[in-house]
Amino acid sequence: MSHLLFIDDEQSICWGLTKLAQRLGHTSSAVGSAELGLQAAEKNPPDAIVLDVRLPGMTGLEAIEKLQVIVPDAPVVIITAYGDLETAVEVVRRGAFEYLVKPFDLQLAERTIQRALATAQDRRSTASVSMTVEETTEGDSGEERIVGKSAAMQAVFKQIALVAPSSACVHLRGESGTGKELVARAIHRYSRRTDGPFVPVNLAALNPSLAESELFGHVRGAFTGAEGMRKGLLEQADGGTIFLDEVADIPMELQVKLLRALEHGEIWPVGGDSPRRSDFRLISATHQDLRQRVAEGAFRHDLYFRLVTFELELPALRERREDILLLAQHFVDRLSARSGTGRPMLDRDTIAELERRPWFGNVRELRNTIEHGLVLARGATIEPGHLPLAASPTFSPMTDSNGELKQLIESWGRARLALSGDGSELYAQFLSTVEPTLFKVVLDHHRGQVAAAARILGLHRTTLKKKLDEYGIHGKDDPS
Repeated sequence: MSHLLFIDDEQSICWGLTKLAQRLGHTSSAVGSAELGLQAAEKNPPDAIVLDVRLPGMTGLEAIEKLQVIVPDAPVVIITAYGDLETAVEVVRRGAFEYLVKPFDLQLAERTIQRALATAQDRRSTASVSMTVEETTEGDSGEERIVGKSAAMQAVFKQIALVAPSSACVHLRGESGTGKELVARAIHRYSRRTDGPFVPVNLAALNPSLAESELFGHVRGAFTGAEGMRKGLLEQADGGTIFLDEVADIPMELQVKLLRALEHGEIWPVGGDSPRRSDFRLISATHQDLRQRVAEGAFRHDLYFRLVTFELELPALRERREDILLLAQHFVDRLSARSGTGRPMLDRDTIAELERRPWFGNVRELRNTIEHGLVLARGATIEPGHLPLAASPTFSPMTDSNGELKQLIESWGRARLALSGDGSELYAQFLSTVEPTLFKVVLDHHRGQVAAAARILGLHRTTLKKKLDEYGIHGKDDPS
């Protein structure tokens, strides 16, 4: 049996959490302010604490450090109504174990509390490792903020907050337009390298014949036209972060040099006879499947494992539709303030149209759509007629008679057979690759209803439910 301390000025939340503690077989105390929480922690030290951010008097964030002095081994779960990236980073910086965004269900609270109690047990048997994030502020940098209140984006915020203080290589995976560079900049901004340079590089845009010189630099006379020494981008990132976008496009012959630079911090310039030192952190990104590129022999497996020390997947906009209106209003505010035309409103029908579109271009397409609407609205209400036509997908099985899709499957199958030889697991691997994506598309179309999705797929609801559980996909009628 464990003892829990709940600190929240909303009686309904305290009541619900108290009942949950009773059901789990634990004792608990519930108070309505941080000051009373500190007193309760001293009187009866808890094994875990659930703490609201907004409290009368001392805030929850101010109370965390005081609670950690009183009960250093008790994990603190923060409750907040503001699930943005800045809150996530601040929560981690203050040493909180986890945070819950209001409104949350009791099943989520139960899982979080159980994990917190397990961590408390571990802390009692081993020394805890603290993790801090250098305190930074956005100020007036003009950088775009990452906006989102959906569960998918809350998960992204938490991952950014956790990985930013480390020195690990980070690989960002997601479709074009999902904001990979924004996430890379956020990781740099909240890292210990925040005072160093952030060097973004789009590898797909580099001239193949000059890519080596661009990345690694060159010495005088290295090639025709090299009239002086030039620092490469990797050396320019010394003390900071380099962001390699579309890393799947890096030429094979340069992959060995990049691997050595990552392993030893040594940059060999073109034509040079000795290396230069550079201490940089690498964040990479691509919309392609790097594992598939490795299977095809187009990407070195040793470099792949070095890059993907920590992988963060960014959700497509269609997978977080609850963020569409929030993002649209954010772009209206930002773009209209920049143009000085005043803040126009979004018509109700315009909002409905924005939430209906498939957004194949993701957040980038939404931003461009809003900017297009602002130009035509000229400071007045943005109506549906002010919006441009929705973008079409770059690949549509409906428009090319499935030809491209068949070619992709054929290439995938040949690559897998080349790797495994006997192909004994080929069919199972194919299903585990294709089914999750198809299921997510159908569930999204039917707003998460498992029964409706099962009818479309021609599967029994129980069969689909079992497969969804195997892949960790949850429908609306599955509260877990």
